[in-house]
Amino acid sequence: MTFRPLHDRILVRRIEVDEKTAGGIIIPDTAKEKPQEGEVIATGPGARDDSGQLQPLDVRVGDRILFGKWSGTEIKLDGEDLLIMKESDVLGVIEATGKMQKAA
Repeated sequence: MTFRPLHDRILVRRIEVDEKTAGGIIIPDTAKEKPQEGEVIATGPGARDDSGQLQPLDVRVGDRILFGKWSGTEIKLDGEDLLIMKESDVLGVIEATGKMQKAA
């Protein structure tokens, strides 16, 4: 089955984080928080502005994104748990230019 989001909505697959802490402690499923990182699976064409012009989305299929903890609507499509959210719920795109540094 294929799914095409409408307007400025995107379809996102959550990216699971490691099940161990840096110290080697294994985190059980019941204590884990839902990941706030995902991969864009599909995008809509964009939103229309006040003059009716189509404004394309900044995110593209394949982008790794960060989003808010309570963002989007959870759906199940072909047995897979996915999220539908508006582009405005996306906090940023993760670029693979090098290692991210921890803020001091």
